[in-house]
Order: sequence, then structure tokens, then C-alpha cells
Amino acid sequence: MKKILLSALTLALIFALGSCSKKAESDLLAEIKAKGKITIAMEGAWAPWTYHDEKNELVGYDVEVGKKIAEKLGVEAEFVEVDWDGIFAGIDAKRYDIRCNGVEITEERSKKYDFSEPYAYTHTALIVKKDNDSIKSFEDLVGKKTTNSIGSTYAELAESFGATVVTIDSFEETLQLVEHGRADATLNDNATFYYYQKVQPANPFKVASLTQDSSKVAIPLRKGKETQALKKAIDKAIEELKASGELAEISIKYFGAD
Repeated sequence: MKKILLSALTLALIFALGSCSKKAESDLLAEIKAKGKITIAMEGAWAPWTYHDEKNELVGYDVEVGKKIAEKLGVEAEFVEVDWDGIFAGIDAKRYDIRCNGVEITEERSKKYDFSEPYAYTHTALIVKKDNDSIKSFEDLVGKKTTNSIGSTYAELAESFGATVVTIDSFEETLQLVEHGRADATLNDNATFYYYQKVQPANPFKVASLTQDSSKVAIPLRKGKETQALKKAIDKAIEELKASGELAEISIKYFGAD
């Protein structure tokens, strides 16, 4: 009788531990669907990727892509605006489900995050004042001072060419430093600068050079089993948006080209 009771207790304990283990292996996609929304972090101050229009509504390429992905997942998109350098920390701390903010895939970032399929491709522009003839290529950055957003790949690229980098919060602030002579140049994606030229045609800047290779823009997710199903679903959504032409339409709307 004691042996039977002991066996029953052992089986119950094994079952309980197995249940706890299953609960511990959370599935972010299932959680998102259960709450009916996906929390997407972005800057809200980086036109035309994510910014506020004249009505102060959050708009931009990433905003529309985020909404389309949420729609494909069958949930609502909830956007949270955060400074660039704080978004990855929020992803790590599980305050946000994903980040949709023109994030380039890099070798260093790929060590910590899993990336979705790319949903945009850009080139890095070296931006200087129109009267600056001393910087014509990235190689001319040796000994020069550049300014870029904290934690951006543009700052890393400038440093790799021998520049001293002054970090700042937004693209507009970097342009102000260059305009007032506090920095020699700034680096950013070409689409962002061309959009700026479109809305500010009297600006004092020019593109001195562009990178030859394009950068792949994708959505970073926390590594682990928790996000595998979500990554698969997002990849499928992006492929469907490419195939339907919707991604191209959004790109043309905000960048003027596919």
C-alpha cells in the first residue's frame, strides 16, 4: 500500500513539474494573440520612418509596416515612443514585444537578437554643409568630428573611418550641430536625408558620399524559444506584404521609391 501511494505521489510530482516546465516555456506570439495587441517600440521623431504629422498623429513608413504586420497577426498595433538608445533596453526587459524603427542588421546585433526578414534596404549618406569641400568621401573623416544618435550604426561607421563622434538624440539635432559648425558631418540613411531635403528645400546640406553596399533593415526580437513562433509569423507577414505590393506602395508613399 505504501509503495502504491509513493508511486502515485511520484507520478503527481512528475506531472506537476512537467506542467510548470511547459508554463515556463512562454510563447510570445500566443501571449500577443491572447491580449489582442502587439506592443511596438519606435522613436516617433525620425521622418519619414516614424514621426508626427501636422495633426500630431504618429505616422511614417515603420508605423504603416507595423500596422500591416499586426493586421496579419490578427491583432492591434500599440505604438510606444522611446529614444533610440532606450528601445533595445526595453526589448531586453520585455517592456515591448518588438521594435520597428529602421534597425539595420549588423553582425554585432545579430549576436544578441534574432532578426526578421528585411523589409527595407538603405544606403548610408555622409552629410556635410554645402560649402564644405574638405570632406568628399568617408576616408576624409579621419581627424574630423561627426555627430550621430546614441547607439546608432552610423556612429560606429564614422569611428571606423577615424572620426570623433558626438552623440545626440535626434537626426534634426545632428543637422543643427553641423550647420553651426560644432561638427563637420553626420551620417544617416539616404532615404531620411532625401525626405528632409524634400520638406526643407532651402537647407544648407549636401550628400558628400554614399556607401556602395546597401544595409538591410529588419525587426529585432529577443533570442530564444519564446520568440520563434513570432519571428516565423512576422517573416510570413513581410513576405506576403512584398508579394502583394503593399510594402512597395508604403515605400513609394514615404520615400518616393520602392
